[in-house]
Amino acid sequence: MASMMQQPQIILLKEGTDTSQGKAQLLSNINAVTAVGDVVRTTLGPRGMDKLIHDDKGSVTISNDGATIMKLLDIVHPAAKILVDIAKSQDSEVGDGTTTVVLLAAEFLKEAKPFVEDGVHSQNLIRSYRTASTLAIEKVKELAVSIEGKSVEEKKGLLAKCAATTLSSKLIGGEKEFFATMVVDAVMAIGDDDRLNLIGIKKVPGGNMRDSFLVDGVAFKKTFSYAGFEQQPKKFDNPKILLLNIELELKSEKENAEIRLSDPSQYQSIVDAEWNIIYDKLDKCVESGAKVVLSRLAIGDLATQYFADRDIFCAGRVAEEDLNRVAAAAGGTIQTSVLGTCEIFEEKQVGGERFNIFSGCPSGRTATIVLRGGADQFIEEAERSLHDAIMIVRRAVKNSTVVPGGGAIDMEISKYLRQHSRTIAGKSQLFINSYAKALEVIPRQLCDNAGFDATDVLNKLRQKHAMQSGEGASYGVDINTGGIADSFANFVWEPAVVKINAINAATEAACLILSVDETVKNPKSESAQGDAAAGAMGRGRGGGRGRGMRRR
Repeated sequence: MASMMQQPQIILLKEGTDTSQGKAQLLSNINAVTAVGDVVRTTLGPRGMDKLIHDDKGSVTISNDGATIMKLLDIVHPAAKILVDIAKSQDSEVGDGTTTVVLLAAEFLKEAKPFVEDGVHSQNLIRSYRTASTLAIEKVKELAVSIEGKSVEEKKGLLAKCAATTLSSKLIGGEKEFFATMVVDAVMAIGDDDRLNLIGIKKVPGGNMRDSFLVDGVAFKKTFSYAGFEQQPKKFDNPKILLLNIELELKSEKENAEIRLSDPSQYQSIVDAEWNIIYDKLDKCVESGAKVVLSRLAIGDLATQYFADRDIFCAGRVAEEDLNRVAAAAGGTIQTSVLGTCEIFEEKQVGGERFNIFSGCPSGRTATIVLRGGADQFIEEAERSLHDAIMIVRRAVKNSTVVPGGGAIDMEISKYLRQHSRTIAGKSQLFINSYAKALEVIPRQLCDNAGFDATDVLNKLRQKHAMQSGEGASYGVDINTGGIADSFANFVWEPAVVKINAINAATEAACLILSVDETVKNPKSESAQGDAAAGAMGRGRGGGRGRGMRRR
């Protein structure tokens, strides 16, 4: 009787659905995130190591940029993928601090793990972490120093310091002063314009890093050219520039158009009309007074020779991005008639490539960095490093406050949060204290990566930051000596927005992972591919069975 009264088993989810929940699931997610943090941990700071990533297509990438590494790692764990997203958001929003944000998120969760194991409810941790994050960001804003109100030269010098701090942890760190100045000049050239594509970076293998140079204008590789090109002049002063979006060659009709003739003599008149159309276009180009003609579409051999006879330079099939930058710099518009101008146009040999260079453009607002270097992978990494530096300088121009780097700001916030936690009663005192301890991962990892004794350096830093006078607030790790030094005095600066964004994103990611207590894995997505394959095989054999049906 008892067995008859037993409740029937309720099946909610499809057979084969994988569900894992509770504390074990949360700990599994924390372990996955910590494992990802350990991958990028060694890339932090000026002495950080590089990662060589070899993908299934055979391409090799060498990088120590957190966002690049996270993108290239094919992470399948759903919780760990959140770290990839925060690294990407930090990269697109600020440009630098991608390794920092991943490391902080992993460390926050690592500090939360013992509490979770002891049975603390994750919502209590989340509440305390959010409070700590707000306090930390307020403290960063309070400690930040403004670089506003300085003269242009002073401001350039300060921005170059920020760029140099970013570049010091990159592969091109050895030439950071050389590139920092170049980056600041490039950002200043585009003025208030926000579009990053106005700064072009062109890569030319060969030579050394010091052969790289900045063009105050536009430079792009010589395009495909026809006979007659070498007869054209290669340098002009104050030329008019014609930017076209039309073909200057004889072309066949589109859509398979056909013309039916009843009289053979009419054929010649059609051929003549074609030639008249192209000569009419070419005459108009010459009449405009332009000395440089650029087109997004092809400029054929007839047009090339025609322009060569009239001492006009032409280039067809110019990339749209380059053409838009010429338009912005020369003050022209890409259509069939409007002209722009520049002070000097010349074609110049750079390594094994020839470059068309437009400089002294009236509208300014664009710049091109031509990068040189030995190996292709090296130039690729140099380009990624410069992208980070450009982003940092742009952010520093907009939000002109900086904080000391080298782990100084992290130690100061950590000290502040520890002191604050003592004023709170209850469990949250412990949670905020663990958040404060997690922030120390930055200076600790900087020491570990440089081969110094992290415990010794951190003890010195704690003692310095604990001084009541507040003079130790800007002391961070000295990478050169293995001791501690005033980061502000040593010009190790970073924009405050980098730190604020990193703390925000890392805390949000940690809270998001702490709030997940169950993972449901739907089997449909996996079996659908198998069913399709089985169905195709069944039909192929003429079995006529329905898709994915079982054999009896």
